[in-house]
Amino acid sequence: RAGSSPVPGIFPSPISMPHQEDSNCAASCLLRTTFDEDEITRAVRDCRERLGGAPTLVFAFVSADWKPHLKDFVEIVQVEGHAARIVGCSGFGLAGIGEEDENISGMSLLFLKLPNSDVEIVDIDESDIGDADAGMPWSKITGIEPDQFGGWIALGNPARMSSENWLRQWNTAYAGVPVYGGLASGGADPEELFLFRETGLSDSVLLAIHFATGIRVGGVVSQGCRPIGEPYTITEVDENVVVTIGQRRAYEVLEEAYDSLDVSEQAGAQGNIFAGLAMTEYRDEFGPGDFLVRNIIGGDPTAGVLALGAYPRVGQTMQFQLRDKDAADEDLRIQCAGAQTRYGEPFAALLFSCAGRGVRMFEAPNHDAGIIEEVFGKVPLSGFFCNGEIGPVGGQNFIHG
Repeated sequence: RAGSSPVPGIFPSPISMPHQEDSNCAASCLLRTTFDEDEITRAVRDCRERLGGAPTLVFAFVSADWKPHLKDFVEIVQVEGHAARIVGCSGFGLAGIGEEDENISGMSLLFLKLPNSDVEIVDIDESDIGDADAGMPWSKITGIEPDQFGGWIALGNPARMSSENWLRQWNTAYAGVPVYGGLASGGADPEELFLFRETGLSDSVLLAIHFATGIRVGGVVSQGCRPIGEPYTITEVDENVVVTIGQRRAYEVLEEAYDSLDVSEQAGAQGNIFAGLAMTEYRDEFGPGDFLVRNIIGGDPTAGVLALGAYPRVGQTMQFQLRDKDAADEDLRIQCAGAQTRYGEPFAALLFSCAGRGVRMFEAPNHDAGIIEEVFGKVPLSGFFCNGEIGPVGGQNFIHG
């Protein structure tokens, strides 16, 4: 999808009144600056004071140019924020309450005070993931049984891990349990991508944060596309190559979907048409939230085939999708409104937005964070622009991007 999917992770509180001893509460800040100890100290102290005490956990996202100063940064958050546990990663752009900035130097923090919740941070190494068919040594995740799941947030380093292998194994081990998160960004050099904890730079390829008791983790995945053309059943595939759809050549069906657009839409559609794979066949009608959106990575008009960034199956419904700013705007608004209905008012939020969004897509700043503020109000929020986002579609977790 060339970067169309933000994944806000939303934490609804079972208790509505903040700053009481038994209440979940949060504070966040977005600081735009090159590394400056005095500025960071003031911002961290302010978060701690607004929180009303020491945090249970701090999410921290920093620009890649802060890497040489990471030890000092973590120490400031620990000492001035009274933070025993910190988890974070690099990001080429950062988000806060109602605002986003791309290609900036700075930090985005979310302080969480969770007096009734158990929080565990699990370090996953390359050796834990292995190849696609290997089993992950889940015994390293002690004390976390399937019936205890409150929810997971995951931060990964895409330069060092096989994301698809990890997620395939995770979905098998923890079937039906949603995971939200993002993959570190920061620059073209793999060394500019990093994860960290309260001990400093992390050698892990993925940090998985588990919340249990006293808190619910909910979220939305907005893929930023709308269906075009008609839905058809896939009738022949060869691995990731779709040969026929509805007994017709796949490339011919793509051309038909393109021709169904208004002339004014066709120019902008080039490079922005994707494949939508239905996650369930039990629908009389299909809408935007019913499809997993994946890239069309190649096509052969002579042979009539299309190669996808996925492995579709015969019998699966497929409909082409158009990515544009209007569809992305509408979808995120609908998804957030639905989350508000399902979960109620959150006390904190995380925003994992794809690097393909932001100003380059919407031609205006603060789009995704602004919609979250419109729907939920000034909820403490932290986040970053990712190299890929993690979240469920149709009850199964996927890497988006």
